[in-house]
Amino acid sequence: MKTPIIYTLLGLFLLASCGTQNRVSKTTKKPKKTTRVVKTTPTKEPVVVATTPKDVEVKTPKNSTKTATELYIEKYSAVAKQEMERHGVPASITLAQGILESGSGKGKLTVRSNNHFGIKCHSGWKGQRVYHDDDEDQECFRKYANPIYSFSDHSLFLTGRSRYASLFKLPKDDYKGWAKGLKKAGYATDRKYPKKLISLIERYELYKYDAEVLGKKPEDAQKVTTHNDRYTVSKGDTLYSIAKKHKVTVAKLKSLNGLENNEIFVGQVLFVKPLPKDF
Repeated sequence: MKTPIIYTLLGLFLLASCGTQNRVSKTTKKPKKTTRVVKTTPTKEPVVVATTPKDVEVKTPKNSTKTATELYIEKYSAVAKQEMERHGVPASITLAQGILESGSGKGKLTVRSNNHFGIKCHSGWKGQRVYHDDDEDQECFRKYANPIYSFSDHSLFLTGRSRYASLFKLPKDDYKGWAKGLKKAGYATDRKYPKKLISLIERYELYKYDAEVLGKKPEDAQKVTTHNDRYTVSKGDTLYSIAKKHKVTVAKLKSLNGLENNEIFVGQVLFVKPLPKDF
């Protein structure tokens, strides 16, 4: 009798051992890998940091009450200032031309091509192109992968052509001189082009961006261009004719401009009145 009992107990013991091992193997799990998720909150105000097109990020608040032109200025003012630092084109002029030529970024040509300045292909252009009705039907315009390339090409377009060279001899914040000079050099055929640019610059106070680049206060930038105290030399001008036109003597004109002789050149900017005492 003892032998069967011993065998029975031994069998129960072995079954219990196997069950325990099975439970242990089933409950053993490999550790899970965890991934940390970091959420970022977008800024509410538009932010532009521009060095190359890939570095530009602009975020515009939803339900903004600002006009398309105001949003355009916020979006591209940093780029315009950067171009002024690099190439000498006033930021106010760049922004005003961009607003006017692109319809504040909403024009059909601009939407299709990222071309904010209406620059046509010309013979040396090797990049992409689109065709658009302008002065003539289906004219060729440059196309850019990013709007920022358009701003850069606008600066290079102006610095690379001799007909615009006289503009770079103007005071760096003389937006009126630039507006008139662009029309005279043939940038646009619209005879009201200078007035339109000047109107945009003064309505939206775009001259303050020139002042920022030059380290001046906005009101100082306004003084530079609102005082009728300077004259840009045109073909056929002499010191005598300029002095007579502005009712000063030749000697006074030479004194105001530090001239040692009577030689002047086309595009030269001459002061024709003493600057205000507080300037």
